[in-house]
Amino acid sequence: MIPPPGEPPREPPFDDSRRLTGSNVYFAGCGAALETLGAQARDPIALAAWWMRANAAREALGWPTTEPVVRVHRSGTSLAFVAPADQLYAATEINEWAWCASVGFDDFHAPGHPAAHDTTLALHTLQRFAAAERRPRVMALLDASSSHALPALFDDDALTLGLGVHGMTWALDDVPAADDVPWPRLGTIPAALVTGSNGKTTTVRLIAAMLRAHGLRTAHSCTDGLFVGDAGAIERLESGDYSGPGGARQLLRRTDVEAAVLETARGGLLRRGLALAQADVAVVANISADHFGEYGVHSVEDLAEVKLTVARAVSAEGWLVLNAEDPLLRRLGPERAPRIAWFAVDDTALPADAMALPRCATRDGHLLLDDGSETHDLGAIVAMPITLGGRARYNIANAAGAALAASLMGVPIATLRAVLADFGRSHADNPGRLQRWTFAGIDVFLDYAHNPDGLGGLLDIAQAHRHGRLALLLGQAGNREDAQIRDLAATAARYAPDLVVVKDIDGYLRGRTAGEVAQVIRQELLRLGMPESALPVRLREADAAREALAWARSGDVLVLPVHSLDAKAEVAGLLDALEAGGWRPGDLLPSLPAST
Repeated sequence: MIPPPGEPPREPPFDDSRRLTGSNVYFAGCGAALETLGAQARDPIALAAWWMRANAAREALGWPTTEPVVRVHRSGTSLAFVAPADQLYAATEINEWAWCASVGFDDFHAPGHPAAHDTTLALHTLQRFAAAERRPRVMALLDASSSHALPALFDDDALTLGLGVHGMTWALDDVPAADDVPWPRLGTIPAALVTGSNGKTTTVRLIAAMLRAHGLRTAHSCTDGLFVGDAGAIERLESGDYSGPGGARQLLRRTDVEAAVLETARGGLLRRGLALAQADVAVVANISADHFGEYGVHSVEDLAEVKLTVARAVSAEGWLVLNAEDPLLRRLGPERAPRIAWFAVDDTALPADAMALPRCATRDGHLLLDDGSETHDLGAIVAMPITLGGRARYNIANAAGAALAASLMGVPIATLRAVLADFGRSHADNPGRLQRWTFAGIDVFLDYAHNPDGLGGLLDIAQAHRHGRLALLLGQAGNREDAQIRDLAATAARYAPDLVVVKDIDGYLRGRTAGEVAQVIRQELLRLGMPESALPVRLREADAAREALAWARSGDVLVLPVHSLDAKAEVAGLLDALEAGGWRPGDLLPSLPAST
């Protein structure tokens, strides 16, 4: 019932009602999804009623008859269905109306939107809504591009047929008739998707470096921004987290781009799906516990299903590149694509049936790539700068996955070998990821480590360089559950740090108050036996780094997981200045503006 006048409206019984603009964890193609809330969020009777109403509405609109998805999970139910690409707003209206009507929620009604209390009226409203949204010329072009085996990009602003240097883009109100499109001019470009829990950005940068060294003007997207360039120079187009479909489309529409490598993160996969429907290679680096509690993801198995969504984009001639040392990928991956290529740090981890498949792993201290018929030596691991003399095991895995992916995209072995022999020598190659400074007897590691597995790998490296005390910065984004935040603190405690500077992550409070996450971390470290004096709180990330540097003395190792772009730039600029200026422990730290 609608609440009496003067009473506040009830909260709607759903959350995250969203358009799925590309293939997603639920199905291949476009559609809509919704997360249920409230007392009836998992009620079988309400879910069955939603099913009937959603199907009735889709039938009334003349949409294809496909089975909706009902995924019951710990915190509710995900409800999703396929819809035409040009009627996704109407699809979200159907989803919300069908669920509200099924749980008796009559409050959720506004002019122009379907009424939950009157099915006949609601269907008339939905028909008008869908009719206003339809774009028949766009749909005709999407059908034509499919018949020409061409990739297409479609969003609220534009339609693109083909990709990069072989693509053309039109505003939606100006799309041509199918007969007026110069189809012979259109085509695709080499493209790779990269996902996983850790190592995505490093793998993206490595593959992009290999493609550029091969002579292709390459674009790449990652959590640090959008970039395009060749072997001579790389231009940053945008700063920020561009690991979702919006950033991917922006790069793929550029007519100066000859290849693309796209970081594809969990959030974008769940919120919108894939931007690209056809990729030559999709890499899944690993799966580890992180980001639980959102969009119905509550376990590593759930997370693996999300990450493996990238397999939907692998073309018939393409490859799904998987980490053979990850048990979930070993079990689930082969079901997702017809052609699998495996990589690992240790070649004994490769599946026994992979010997005839492309693969890359280490043996006797060398990284070896086998194309299925011949084995190629890519060089000694200790000579690859990104591995820090072979100590950075996770970067050995990143190098193996990147080299395998690039080889499957046509990069010659000699080029792979040359890039691996040089990448990581300069801080500009992989900023914010396992960067090392050594000055005044102090080792400093700057990295992105943002979950227990990533932090543990970073601290393993720090331990290998440790001759004195260990200091660590520790923070977490606000959209993690308290249990995950405590797990991160417990990982840190296992390495017996002498100092943990507790911080927020600038710009990543995500619904929490300032210092709230830091307090969860600090309380867990106290519970685990660390003294209060070893746990200063400096909420701003750059201030936390300065606290660790002010504490340091010769022989110490400082581990600085820093996440926001501005903070990384400021801390890297400070470390460069200290290294160049002959700073010594006990000296005052200079005040520096954020580096550009």
